[in-house]
Amino acid sequence: MTSNDIKILYVDDEPINLMIFEKLFRKKYKVIGASSGEEGLQALSKTPDLKVVISDMNMPGMTGMEFISKAKARYPRMCYFVLTGYEVTPDITQAIESGMISKYFMKPFSTKEIDESITSALLR
Repeated sequence: MTSNDIKILYVDDEPINLMIFEKLFRKKYKVIGASSGEEGLQALSKTPDLKVVISDMNMPGMTGMEFISKAKARYPRMCYFVLTGYEVTPDITQAIESGMISKYFMKPFSTKEIDESITSALLR
């Protein structure tokens, strides 16, 4: 399996962030974008061979943690990450400690850090 076969779901309510993420990672991964937690859950059900899920933390309707909690209950083998532009919350800390997410990334994110984290997570 080449890295271009690896499918990543990126969930963010900001269209510009979805576009930037896809543009930065499309050469290496197949990026599927979703603009809400609900849309993310639909994408997961349509694409069960996704390997990695990265979600923005603060979104209207369903937070990143709510989305990941629901997604992980249905798809526990995927690797989950959260992206935030704010301070690390107790929710994020607990999600890491409990194994719900592998790691969090701060906005503006480092492409190298995300790529290395995806690679590391897929080797586990």
